[in-house]
Amino acid sequence: MRLDHIIGATFCCAPILSRNRRRLAIMASATALDGAKHGFSRPEMYRENLAGTVDAYDRHLFLCYKSRLAWPPRVEASDADPLPKRLAAVSKARKNDVAVKTKLTVCEAPEEAGFSDGDVLIFPDMIKYRGLEESNVEGFYDDVIVNGKEWSGGEQGVLRGSHIFVCAHGSRDVRCGVCGPVLMEKLNQEIQLRGLKDQISVLACSHVGGHKYAGNVIIFCPGPDGKIMGHWYGYVTPDDVPALLDQQIAKGEVIQKLWRGQMGSPVAEIKGADNHKLANGDDNSRSNLNNNENVAGCCQGVNGVSCCRSEGFDKTVEAYEKQGSNKSWYWPILQKGDILTASGILGALAAVAVAYRFYKRSG
Repeated sequence: MRLDHIIGATFCCAPILSRNRRRLAIMASATALDGAKHGFSRPEMYRENLAGTVDAYDRHLFLCYKSRLAWPPRVEASDADPLPKRLAAVSKARKNDVAVKTKLTVCEAPEEAGFSDGDVLIFPDMIKYRGLEESNVEGFYDDVIVNGKEWSGGEQGVLRGSHIFVCAHGSRDVRCGVCGPVLMEKLNQEIQLRGLKDQISVLACSHVGGHKYAGNVIIFCPGPDGKIMGHWYGYVTPDDVPALLDQQIAKGEVIQKLWRGQMGSPVAEIKGADNHKLANGDDNSRSNLNNNENVAGCCQGVNGVSCCRSEGFDKTVEAYEKQGSNKSWYWPILQKGDILTASGILGALAAVAVAYRFYKRSG
């Protein structure tokens, strides 16, 4: 091609290239504006105390269904989505028949990850059922949820490892739509870097309550005693992802500043010298509340990842009030400090800790 032809073609295409650059610039500006208004730098971030923002419940049911991009704002009530609507209706109608308080959430069903529409994931039971359809919802619910039996109408499997659910229900709330996908990408990147792709799954889920706390993340992973814990986190940013993997999942340490609560018995926030982490759901009975023995031991982490605790945990303090659950209670461990037996001292220290946390956030 002659040089004058190349020069002519370049000048001819210049308006097109210029338009594309303008379009990209506009898209970048819109993304930045959207992030500032609805993303991780929005003004409402860290404005509220998160601990205690999860209602007490003991079992979590996830229905795998389509892609988050296809979910309407209220997928459990959509006539165009009969399966989740039917399951939600049966769950509501039979709630008084269920001894274990159960929460229902919709999650994505990515084929590349081995999921399909109609898969049901049950925590903390770590059970996966396949084959749920609109026609057999009542049989499934009656067998599994009401009577606690194995469902004869579907294929049962076992869930292994740890499972992370990120609210990315953008049609319900734009904040979750902005924050959720970014967190999922970061989680998958960090999981890949750690070689844990086969041990930790990441799925988008529908509305879980508390849009203003986006990014909202729920992590189901083994606690120090091997029991599956369901920890809820809010105000999660991509910078927090390594800590969620390395502290919460690998070591069983709660990231206190982001912690909303947990599946199971309600636990109030404990404010210790270390305002960033708590032991993961240690189980102590009321009779052991004033036991002066130190807690020691080692737990088995995620598929062989060690999460040994150091010896010499200090004494525990009662950190919640009973709210009607008959299951065993979980007691976070105070990492530093003595047992405070006087309620007056407890109240004073709680006020100081709250003030200190707001001071740290404002800084």
